[in-house]
Amino acid sequence: MTRAQLAPAAKGGGLFLSELSVLYRRRRTWAMLVALAGIPVLIALAVRLTSRVPSGRGPAFLDRIAENGLFAAVTGLLVSIPLFLPLTVGVVAGDTIAGEAGLGTLKYLLAAPAGRVRLLLAKYVGAAVFCLSAVLAVALSGMAIGALLFPVRPVTLLSGDTVSVGEAMVRVLLIAGYITVSLLGMAAVGLFLSTLTDVPVGAMAATIVVAIVSQVLDNLPQLEWLHPWLLSHYWLGFADLLRQPPSFDNFASNAWLQLGYIAVFGALAYGRFTTKDVLS
Repeated sequence: MTRAQLAPAAKGGGLFLSELSVLYRRRRTWAMLVALAGIPVLIALAVRLTSRVPSGRGPAFLDRIAENGLFAAVTGLLVSIPLFLPLTVGVVAGDTIAGEAGLGTLKYLLAAPAGRVRLLLAKYVGAAVFCLSAVLAVALSGMAIGALLFPVRPVTLLSGDTVSVGEAMVRVLLIAGYITVSLLGMAAVGLFLSTLTDVPVGAMAATIVVAIVSQVLDNLPQLEWLHPWLLSHYWLGFADLLRQPPSFDNFASNAWLQLGYIAVFGALAYGRFTTKDVLS
């Protein structure tokens, strides 16, 4: 189904569903999800084929995968946060508006009575849903391959307490929710950058660069005053969810920070897109 055929769906209030339909009909979307799902699989296979993982070497929890397969999911998420998840979210978010303009289909979407604001919201919702899909691809793949290759037992948390397998799986899903929230601000940045150009590759690259620069600045002690305001500052702050009782302080701080980025860059995207001359 083409964009020209999907545009009339906006008349019946189906703009959000049509956006999701287009996003998940793309081979690129599924290729990125499969690649993300392969990360914990590769990690688990590497541990399985290695006789011994030196303690303290490699990503956190790597040496615990052989003892409990659930740690394959946590390790996969931890490895994916700095680059792989931002990379895929940057591709989707940067393509939201610029991709339509580059294909020459943006004017057809705006011909529907939904309006620019609703189209902008639909694009962001599509990017947000992809954030959730990307994180779940890593988490669920990690739990599946971990259970297949290693024993699954009650988990000893960072606080020293032991929880059941069921509660441990809930903790993994909570971490997935935390990381999803962490990516929502980046999706808003990508949406704004996508309104600035008709070249989707440029918007994608710029969005990824923003995420990388944020992480670099967050590691400079000279800029400690800036750290709490950086997009990526709380990305790795989910360790408190692996304690008993779990602490949601970082979760709340992260949510407020991402909400701020959504508000600021959503407003910038709105200001740019509603005044932009659409010729393609």
